[in-house]
Amino acid sequence: MTASSTRRTTVARSRTAAFGAIAVAGTLLLTGCGDHTDKGSDGGSSSSAASSSAPLASKLPADIRKAGVIKVGSDIAYPPVEYMENGKAVGVDPDVADALGKQLGVKFDFQNGKFDQLIVGLQAKRFNVIMSAMNDTKDRQNGIDSDTGKKVGNGVDFVDYFTAGTSILVQKGNPKGIKSLDDLCGKVVALQKGTTSEGIAKAQSTKCTKDGKKAIDLQTFDTDPEALLRLKQGASVADLNDFPVAAYNAKTSGGGKDFEVVGDQIEAGPYGIAVSKENTQLRDALQAAVDAIIKNGDYQKILAKWNVAQGAVTEGKVNGGS
Repeated sequence: MTASSTRRTTVARSRTAAFGAIAVAGTLLLTGCGDHTDKGSDGGSSSSAASSSAPLASKLPADIRKAGVIKVGSDIAYPPVEYMENGKAVGVDPDVADALGKQLGVKFDFQNGKFDQLIVGLQAKRFNVIMSAMNDTKDRQNGIDSDTGKKVGNGVDFVDYFTAGTSILVQKGNPKGIKSLDDLCGKVVALQKGTTSEGIAKAQSTKCTKDGKKAIDLQTFDTDPEALLRLKQGASVADLNDFPVAAYNAKTSGGGKDFEVVGDQIEAGPYGIAVSKENTQLRDALQAAVDAIIKNGDYQKILAKWNVAQGAVTEGKVNGGS
């Protein structure tokens, strides 16, 4: 979620008040959501069809305005930001997309994919934008692999719409006494691969060895629910993920008896809607729409609905990450 170079790789995803939660038993049903094949509109979040009555419709590129659809790449297994319920994408991102769609006069069609392949899919034009709790970082903007420092693509532009940091999730009661990243040295940590959390864990592991301690035994998985299962089983001491997601799971998994969040948020920064750099007209239309829903109050109502009001932004900045 944030701007540090130690955060997610170029293709990685995004993630202190209480947030709503979902049981791990429920989220485990989502582990099959990693397939990056387009699913079409069955799992999509939609807004009103394209129409000249939408206040910002004229700002969209002509082809999108004519189609009436913005295709959205997303890893739909990250509650409360986005997850599947009764065959439909729900959560913070789909609700924000609905509100944006009303301003732009189009539907936002969420298409499921593996998080670490979303930017590749965007650049291959399989979809128009990414909304997937993705942190806006300079490395992503510039197409830099944060692990190697090498140029790996053209980069993307972001329209920022939310702010969050990474949190440490542990078993309820914190049996291993984890209080901070330093306590993870020499221990097993499970998390979703290709994420900012993985970048944070790798940087911490390097710090551990420099301090004369053992490296973190890092186990990575295609989806966060897989990492949560390892933690629930006691096979790891912690999972790192975006604070809204960590708190969401802590509140309801096992009726609130499975997990808890420890320590402060780490490197809080913006989530952004990712857009290809050549598609500046779409980017600017989205920025105008974000500003519009902030101004009319729809944005604040959505965040309040999902108990994530603490992550609100006051404007839709372009490439505000660092």
